[in-house]
Amino acid sequence: MNAMTRGKWLAALCLVPFAIFFIVFQIAPLLWVLINSLESEEFGWGLANFSKIFSSKFYRQAIQHSLEISFWSSVFGIIIAVLGSYSLRRVDSRLRNFVNAFANMTSNFAGVPLAFAFIILLGFNGSITIMLKQAGIIEDFNLYSKTGLIILYTYFQIPLGVLLLYPAFDALREDWRESAALLGAKGWQYWRHIGLPVLTPALLGTFVILLANALGAYATVYALTTGNFNVLPIRIAAMVSGDISLDPNMASALAVVLVALMTLVTVVHQLLLKRSYHVSR
Repeated sequence: MNAMTRGKWLAALCLVPFAIFFIVFQIAPLLWVLINSLESEEFGWGLANFSKIFSSKFYRQAIQHSLEISFWSSVFGIIIAVLGSYSLRRVDSRLRNFVNAFANMTSNFAGVPLAFAFIILLGFNGSITIMLKQAGIIEDFNLYSKTGLIILYTYFQIPLGVLLLYPAFDALREDWRESAALLGAKGWQYWRHIGLPVLTPALLGTFVILLANALGAYATVYALTTGNFNVLPIRIAAMVSGDISLDPNMASALAVVLVALMTLVTVVHQLLLKRSYHVSR
């Protein structure tokens, strides 16, 4: 056995723990959810659960709310993250390190503490809400509505977006901008033909991660609305742990729908990446 063959076997052995972990904690639960989604307490095996989901206005509303909140919070989050990441490249290194450390900390600030903080700031009697009312800027604001949840989701999307996009700006070399300026290119032309094509893979990848982050969020929205806002994670949890609406098979079907949505987003992401790659070439 030569050295190259021994190296391949050693690499394969090192991969075994990860493969076992992946199968036990990723593939097996996914298969269990998929199998249970095909079983209905009322109709037995089949697609009855999925038929009920897509024929029910209540479940369709949960899917719609999840998609709308996830999409808009990801859009706003990535826009702010792009501006923030680009600005960080232009500031003093000490301020840059502080902001990066702060973003790393706030990216983990979610769940009950985040919901409580937003209630204090933007609730019906929140400090910022009262100040805006007294200034005549707003007449009323409902943190517990879809708009309020988009603002809340956007908050925890921004730090994650900054952490993911900040390294991507290292790919933009300063001499590219200088060369473009010497050739007579304006700022928007530089970004149109050089900056954005280089950043497109990172932007698309970050957007998909933000979308997945928002689609699967549960603790924050539950702590804020006590489970009264209709989104997919709330419905799934209610059917797994609820005493009245206990239906783990329907919860599995809703989880499969959630996985299907993320799979669709990932496939579209890969297609857009291939298209941007061919265009850049």
